[in-house]
Amino acid sequence: MATYPLVSAVIPTRNRPELLRRAVASVFSQDYAGEIECIVVFDQSEPAPVGLGVPPKRRIRLITNGRSPGLAGARNSGVLAARGELVGFCDDDDEWLAQKVRLQVDKLASNPSVDIVASGMYVYRNGSAIARVPKEPILRFGDFLRSRRMEIHQGTILVSRETFLDKIGLVDEAIPGGYGEDYDWMLRAARLNGIATISQPLARIHWSDESWFVGRWKMLVSALHYLLEKYPEFQQEPVGLARIYGQIAFALAASGKGPEARAYAKRCLHLDARQLRAYLALLVAARILRPNFVVTTANRLGRGI
Repeated sequence: MATYPLVSAVIPTRNRPELLRRAVASVFSQDYAGEIECIVVFDQSEPAPVGLGVPPKRRIRLITNGRSPGLAGARNSGVLAARGELVGFCDDDDEWLAQKVRLQVDKLASNPSVDIVASGMYVYRNGSAIARVPKEPILRFGDFLRSRRMEIHQGTILVSRETFLDKIGLVDEAIPGGYGEDYDWMLRAARLNGIATISQPLARIHWSDESWFVGRWKMLVSALHYLLEKYPEFQQEPVGLARIYGQIAFALAASGKGPEARAYAKRCLHLDARQLRAYLALLVAARILRPNFVVTTANRLGRGI
């Protein structure tokens, strides 16, 4: 790896010019001494000027998503267009902290056996922030099977472009609704030599009041089954399998399919009696709790279902 390799920052966007400007500014403001190219991928919209001056050693390219509509296709379009030795993602509503690229390039340079590095983050919702920081120096495939690892976000990843394309593969565009496409990619990434981590927040991840997936419960169930079929290794990880069953149970309960929800909740609790999702699913199926209230409360705490 070069001393200061070219870094490509891929920013998918769709009709959010003010947020996009903030995201691009955060990339331009990196204190990294090398060059950074910012690739803005316009998804289902026409490219438009960002309205920012381009500092020295920074570039910007505006392209359209030429693949399937949505975040997965837009990310893939950006990676395929990238010219950098290293690639990172920044969603248009998120921000990189100034030292992110510098610290991650240094981390990769000091760990030549690892091609991927992630960091902690600040999760912002309604003006308040929660810090999430990975504790382990390297996260392995089994770590991601057992847990979604909510302290790791694709917006904090920096990865060798060659490794991305030749060993991990593109973001899966076939996942129903794109649900969990980032988790799927990290499972594949961790299968290699693991994902190195930096135990400090290096990005601001902004959560909206309500996830796009809320209410699309049937699609969530399909996506979770897709994940289980793609990774038979879940069958050897009871805690991880229970987590997925709990998510399926909750989505079924939220969509009004009480008997099916209770069946999956039972399967979940048989594997792991500590799975809160299963108990919440049973309460939703019994109409004691409303699903949107549960999701909103979890999001307020910086969590998901």
